[in-house]
Amino acid sequence: MGLSVTEGVTSPMAPRHRAVLAYLLLHAGTVIGVERLIGAMWGTTPPDTARAQIQASIAAIRKPLREAGADAMLATQSAGYVIRPEPGQVDLQEFIDRVAAGEIRGALTLWRGQALADVNADYVAQARERLEERRLRAVEQLAEAELVMGHHEVLVEELPAVLDAHPLRERLIRQLMLALHRCGRQADALALGRDFRIRLADEQGLDPSRAFLELERSILRDDAAAVPEPARVRPRILSFLPQDVPDFVGRIAGLDRLAGSGPATISTIDGMAGVGKTALAVHAAHRLADRFPDGQLFVDLHAHTAGHAPLEPSAALETLLRQLGLPPERIPAGEADRTALWRTELANRRLLVVLDNIADTDHVRALLPGTTRSLMLITSRRRLVDLDGASAMSLDVLSTADALALFTAIVGDRVHDEPAAALDVVQLCGGLPLAVRIAAARLRHRPRWTVRYLADRLRDQRRQLAGLTSTDRGVAAAFSLSYEQLGAAQQHLFSLLGLHPGVDIEPHAAAALARLPLQQTETLLEDLLDANMLIQHEPGRYTLHDLLWQYARDTVAALKPPEDRQAALTRLCEHYVEGTGAALAAAFPHYAQSWPAPLPTWERLDSPEAGIAWLGAERANLLAIAPHTQDIGPLAHRLHHYLHEHGYLAQALVLHGRALDSARAEGDREGQALALYHLAVIHRSLGHVAESMDHVRQALDLFTELGDQAGKARALTMLGAGLSLLREFAEAAGCFQQALDICRREGLRMGEAVSLGNLANVHEQLGDVQLAAEHCRHAIELGQELGIPSLKAQTTGILGDLLARNGDYRAAVIASSQALAYWREAGDRFMECSARIGLGKIFLAAGDPAQAVDSHRDALAIALEIGSLLAQGRAHQGLAHAHHALGRPGQARTHAVQAVELFTSLGAPEAGEMRAFRLGVCRDD
Repeated sequence: MGLSVTEGVTSPMAPRHRAVLAYLLLHAGTVIGVERLIGAMWGTTPPDTARAQIQASIAAIRKPLREAGADAMLATQSAGYVIRPEPGQVDLQEFIDRVAAGEIRGALTLWRGQALADVNADYVAQARERLEERRLRAVEQLAEAELVMGHHEVLVEELPAVLDAHPLRERLIRQLMLALHRCGRQADALALGRDFRIRLADEQGLDPSRAFLELERSILRDDAAAVPEPARVRPRILSFLPQDVPDFVGRIAGLDRLAGSGPATISTIDGMAGVGKTALAVHAAHRLADRFPDGQLFVDLHAHTAGHAPLEPSAALETLLRQLGLPPERIPAGEADRTALWRTELANRRLLVVLDNIADTDHVRALLPGTTRSLMLITSRRRLVDLDGASAMSLDVLSTADALALFTAIVGDRVHDEPAAALDVVQLCGGLPLAVRIAAARLRHRPRWTVRYLADRLRDQRRQLAGLTSTDRGVAAAFSLSYEQLGAAQQHLFSLLGLHPGVDIEPHAAAALARLPLQQTETLLEDLLDANMLIQHEPGRYTLHDLLWQYARDTVAALKPPEDRQAALTRLCEHYVEGTGAALAAAFPHYAQSWPAPLPTWERLDSPEAGIAWLGAERANLLAIAPHTQDIGPLAHRLHHYLHEHGYLAQALVLHGRALDSARAEGDREGQALALYHLAVIHRSLGHVAESMDHVRQALDLFTELGDQAGKARALTMLGAGLSLLREFAEAAGCFQQALDICRREGLRMGEAVSLGNLANVHEQLGDVQLAAEHCRHAIELGQELGIPSLKAQTTGILGDLLARNGDYRAAVIASSQALAYWREAGDRFMECSARIGLGKIFLAAGDPAQAVDSHRDALAIALEIGSLLAQGRAHQGLAHAHHALGRPGQARTHAVQAVELFTSLGAPEAGEMRAFRLGVCRDD
């Protein structure tokens, strides 16, 4: 395949320069160190001038890139070089994207002869082999699709040429046999199979697979349905759109324009606040939903929501990926990795995505698709003139006819009796849909009012707002009139809702905020909804338009003394803190002792599913309310387990960081200790070992000073875990032993079991197998008694390590596989990754390096997903050893180089070991 980034460049490139460029492009987006480039270019025998040649090649590559206007594509970083081509600049990526989108035949046309035909370097042979394998898999996918569609004659013409070059490609053989059979050429199909069987035996000493034998027997029986067509299971349709506006009117031209949008389209809708951007986008999305069978997604980025910080692109990506159904453990931590995963998911689906309320193009650049058949609708108050390729639509206020139609749809037949007054009303509202809706709602609920009376009231309100623009006067007049016509109870609740710092609110929280009975609060919320003073995106949850939110805040500031406002906010905070405890007690019963028993008012959270559902629905509100609580520490402490287990690590870091700052400001040493401990846990999960160790040592000092024995045991356990990662096993054993002593003295059974398991692990590493086995046995007994899945997983994994050290590899594989199953059941992705690495080590020790490769490769995939650099290094380390055992020095060296780079960046002790291994591989080769 060619590398299209150099097309149109006048400066010729030397062969070595082309080789370096090709290697960087094959690893686009990844920082490549100089040592890795040297290994790729020259293998185990680099010249003395290798480093200088690499630097010269980089300099030479920059010149044609500048000529092509792409000089920013190649960047130098501290760890090496990285190239980031734009979409469409590398034909390999275009091939991958087209295959992912199902455009396989078009993708295959991109292949022009042999891959990397004009490139010579040590890495080329293996890279070319991988690329050819990718092409052949695409050919097989295409053949499968043609068989399903009944295009057997096409395959009979096309596949023989492919098989001439790859005569032992069994799947292609089976596909051609089936095509021949369905064309009525039974004898030819059987002859092809017979020739394959003989050649396979002669050249490789192997027999065909069971699938081949079954197909051959079916053809012998002249079974026309020799291989059934693949089952086509329609995926569950995902829809996260807010409720459609039932009385939507007007905007016909805009709707027609959006309906005419083709695939791979981005449409933007801009306009002033309250002009109906979101309503149009949501209404159009509901109308177009049938065109996008893979689902409709929605996320509000809150760029102009008063009182709310704009949603960061990384957080928006997390929301979108979760809406697609991806579990938390599959969502990477970094924005760039999330963007790559999002675009990969888009490439395989036809989705309609609404990105509402964005600030500017930079706010959503990471969310934009690559190659896709999806439609993206984006709303903003600003015109997005720099969004390339987007179809832009600017909304003005409603035309008089549309404003009258909206007013009539809400009010009803009374409008027809007073057409002139109705015209006055919509003109007084400035044609703004939000103002028209609110004014109409006032009239609908006032049967004795005439339309003229409403118009006169609006005119009086506008006179009091002479300093504003016409549209602003219309909006403010509609708000003021609507607020004045609310009952005292509705006014009270509406004004208090302006205090809520979160995204939305449900009746229980609103009742706490207003200190009212639940049933009365539900009635008042529905009254406000009927008056168009609230919005309901989903049943049971209410929110304010941002203009109304600001109006509510201004109202409560004018009407309520500061102490009343603070009392209401305190009640809301207490509600969320109590709810968090109740939800956690329901969701994680094994940890119920960590928080007080739930109050009777929270009896509705009576199952793990109900607890998790409540936490998921309220997570954004809980994080928003946290800074407003009188003491953020208890809420952060309660939320820690949920955020950690469900992969909200970035949000957990922010929350615990705020809790630490608050505790320090208040001189709360206990709060500081808890926050530091939680930060240590999150940093360790992210692979930040140094930061984790620093935080846990500070926490341990504070717990010790405070005399908090349980906290001290937890901190010692975390410190021991960090020391184990650094291979300081003797020191780690001392920490775990201290933790064990404390737990036994204080009756902390779960902590005792964890400490025993940790001691078994470090003593096994120290070579004291007998003591390790004793600790392991006690840990298993206690874990079974307590019935906690994570304890069973930990102790079973340690048992596997002990069995392997004793040479009982079969039993070790069984135990380690069971531990892996436990961790997968528990949903702990970090520990699943560690378990796969451990299982890979056992396979390698047992003399099965092929299985070791598979296990470490799976671990590496998980490590990349969760963003753990240490786990990535250990997976590369295992792959290097396994490939070396299989006699693959090139692959062993590649993984060794990556392991060295990762371990070095982390300051991990494995770095020296892997440098020595890499040098050994080079000498062996």
